[in-house]
Amino acid sequence: MSANDETENADTTVVAEPSVTEQATPDEKASEAPIADDAIPAAPKGGRRPMIAGNWKLNAGGADGCDLALAVARYAADHEETEVVVAPPFTAIAAVSNELYNKKSDVGVAGQDVYWEDSGAFTGEVSASMLRMAGATWAIIGHSERRQHFGETDETVVKKVAAANAGGLKCIVCVGETLDQREAGQTLEVIGRQVSAVVGELAKSGGDGVIAYEPVWAIGTGKVASPEDAQEIHGAIRKLLAETDVELAEQTRILYGGSVKANNAEGLLAQPDIDGALVGGASLEADGFGKIIEIAAKLARQGKNG
Repeated sequence: MSANDETENADTTVVAEPSVTEQATPDEKASEAPIADDAIPAAPKGGRRPMIAGNWKLNAGGADGCDLALAVARYAADHEETEVVVAPPFTAIAAVSNELYNKKSDVGVAGQDVYWEDSGAFTGEVSASMLRMAGATWAIIGHSERRQHFGETDETVVKKVAAANAGGLKCIVCVGETLDQREAGQTLEVIGRQVSAVVGELAKSGGDGVIAYEPVWAIGTGKVASPEDAQEIHGAIRKLLAETDVELAEQTRILYGGSVKANNAEGLLAQPDIDGALVGGASLEADGFGKIIEIAAKLARQGKNG
């Protein structure tokens, strides 16, 4: 699956099911009692700053990455209501970070993955401390392409989130269901398992952690969840977080990723529990990505979370 085809992870669509199957261990649950709908925190106006994150995947790994980052930075500077993050390949992180620093840009830089050990005989891996030294402040963890093609599991995701926390990186943790799981009516069960696995580590981040819902079936397919379906899943994720900590649920931003483009972003980002987007292919074109940044900022100014 190419990077150009993402946007695309669905940070959502799915047919919602009546309940989420809890698979967290007892010590991960705050209570066995369900959380009432009216206990789920509404997003306070201005309470969660929207985030637009661009996952470049296997693209823009050299000088072209620096050019793209600087173009994105110009859009970000005009729309400070939106937090903007770019995730270049490992080969470009240091150069991109340096260019953004020299321009005094607030655009953040993320690694597309991170390993759970800090050093050692682990050929091809990159640690949290290495990402930090290169200038990254974020790490994308558990992306569906890592789960599909590289054997990522809930267990390895938890180890990576813990390592990122310990190494001073903030996390964008990806969750999402496959087409087979969706058609089998297992969406909320799968999402529930994935979120429950990492909620303990997310709670240690003081609300700085981010969850991205990216339905696997939407990646690179051009299929996008309807805003209503996406909101239903995002609301279910927030309810899961509230079962551990209501304040954590209120503070945690939940992004949608799945073929997000400038022409469909507004309907998605206007939903109360969709706090931004994890953008794939569309993040490789600065003008289109900039338009998504602009839309998020406009909605923030209008107080869409009120």
